[in-house]
Amino acid sequence: MTPDRRAFLALTGTTAAGIALWGCSSAHADAASENFPVRKSDAQWKAQLGPAAYAVLRQESTERPFSSPLNDEHRSGIFHCKGCDNALYSSKTKFDSGTGWPSFWAPLKGAVGSRTDRTLGIARTEIHCARCGGHQGHVFDDGPPPTGKRYCMNGVSMTFKPGKA
Repeated sequence: MTPDRRAFLALTGTTAAGIALWGCSSAHADAASENFPVRKSDAQWKAQLGPAAYAVLRQESTERPFSSPLNDEHRSGIFHCKGCDNALYSSKTKFDSGTGWPSFWAPLKGAVGSRTDRTLGIARTEIHCARCGGHQGHVFDDGPPPTGKRYCMNGVSMTFKPGKA
């Protein structure tokens, strides 16, 4: 490989990494600037959530597909935010999307908020808890009726309470 080609490849890689990091940092800055009813210090969130839930809820990470027990949860009940216990989804709206993450066709009324996420270089709709701002996942337009939506959530960001849905 010639020096010019190496320089070009290095510059291209550095530019791509810079764009990706800029996208990630701007998404976190937008989330941090919003006000939510439940607020805690970073240290309090870390102590409460543990590493995996903290990474998803507070740093907008994504769990590995098929790693959450909630993906296979089929009892009647309500899925809650692990950060603040806000009721998010009824089991009545859960469906098997085949993606490896718990999926729902609709949230409970007023339970979630959304913002544009450009961290992968494309615009996606990020879903967060309306009470604490904790990242839950993303919503896509390839779900079943009646909404046609697929709320693809991270199981580590939720808890499940069996009972009346």
